[in-house]
Amino acid sequence: MKIIILGAGQVGGSLAAELASEANDITVVDVDATRLRVLGDRLDIRTIQGRGSLPTVLRQAGADDADMLIAVTSSDETNMVACQVAYSMFRTPTKIARIRESAYLTRDGLLGNDHLPVDVVISPEQAVTNYIKRLIQHPGALQVLDFAEGKVQLVAVRAYHGGPLVGQELRYLRQHMPSVDTRVAAIFRRDRPITPKGDTIIEADDEVFFIAASEDIRAVMSELRRVERSNKTVMIAGGGNIGERLAEAIETRYRVKIIENNRARADFLAQHLDQAIVLYGSASDRELLIDENIEEVDIFCAVTNDDEANIMSSLLARRLGARRVMALINNPAYVDLVQGGQIEIAISPSHATLGTLLTHIRRGDIVNVYSLRRGAAEAIEIVAHGDARSSKVVGRAIRDIKLPPGTTIGAVVRGQKVLIASDSLVIESDDHVILFVIDKKHIRDVERLFQIGLTFL
Repeated sequence: MKIIILGAGQVGGSLAAELASEANDITVVDVDATRLRVLGDRLDIRTIQGRGSLPTVLRQAGADDADMLIAVTSSDETNMVACQVAYSMFRTPTKIARIRESAYLTRDGLLGNDHLPVDVVISPEQAVTNYIKRLIQHPGALQVLDFAEGKVQLVAVRAYHGGPLVGQELRYLRQHMPSVDTRVAAIFRRDRPITPKGDTIIEADDEVFFIAASEDIRAVMSELRRVERSNKTVMIAGGGNIGERLAEAIETRYRVKIIENNRARADFLAQHLDQAIVLYGSASDRELLIDENIEEVDIFCAVTNDDEANIMSSLLARRLGARRVMALINNPAYVDLVQGGQIEIAISPSHATLGTLLTHIRRGDIVNVYSLRRGAAEAIEIVAHGDARSSKVVGRAIRDIKLPPGTTIGAVVRGQKVLIASDSLVIESDDHVILFVIDKKHIRDVERLFQIGLTFL
């Protein structure tokens, strides 16, 4: 695929790295020559310096025959104009734009080929908000991913000493929970992937990814770790776009306090939030945290636009007694440093956004893609089409499907029914198949597996 990416920031750079590793023809455009040089030295891509909305720059980038334009600069307006130019002058088939300003998104009829020709809108702030919201709803989870409109969830948990399944083989999971259907999709032990089998023994500190119907998630988690009480109190550090959206999304269900160090912004939040308590001050102010009873807070979530501030305020909150802390971290080098220590969860906006983009880039009838383990693995929801003659999966039991190495089928959604994968389960046409791919280099093999042959036409 020939893809033009406008913007060499965190999202653009992460996306370029992801797609370049899959043998796509990638060109990155940015006004910042230094960013481009760093990116060009690291990846096998073309780079062009200039404003991505200009027709001359787009032509230079190869827009005449590009398959896709992805506009992820820091300016909504630049991204939208670039999509307009790509459509009007070059008839680019697919145009994706990052749009942060909600005023553009709430106007019906504004986006579309008859108006502003943006095929797919991505909002990193909304993606991160949804991500954090799911984590708050599932105490103890490291990751929670939705499939099939929320019917199925893939959850990552860390197995704790003393958990019922720790030290036992996976086949005993069904004996422990005969009424709950679940499947372990992958295990990461000391950052190395293990393909789960019946005789695989779960060890303490293993990161276990399991899939189950949404209503069964809590029951499965209790087998792998001690059951944590439901979250009641959430403190949010940072009242920017993400902080405001998160507070709005959860304030009716939890007791929410939000700390903002800009007086005008704090006043704005106080007027627009219905139930959340808005505090003016610094999230790194020890006295403020103590005065606000930080030791009673279930979740402390730092989402300012400053990585260092998020890390330090999270560490302070944890030391002062917050039960669980999360931090928004843009710098991937910091993520590896802090994840899993005092800060249980480091949230990367670029990886939260990456899945949304990959959904539209992957070949086949893809419904959902999630980038996992900082891009090393993927969870995919793909629709099976065809019949036994034209498809390599339809009409076959899972045991007879030649899955690429490190790939497991976790579940199948058929209409409204959730079917947890078993060796004897036969895939039917229009089934939503949820796969876990440990090694991303096999993604193309997965795509080819679900392609239908010419006999179907």
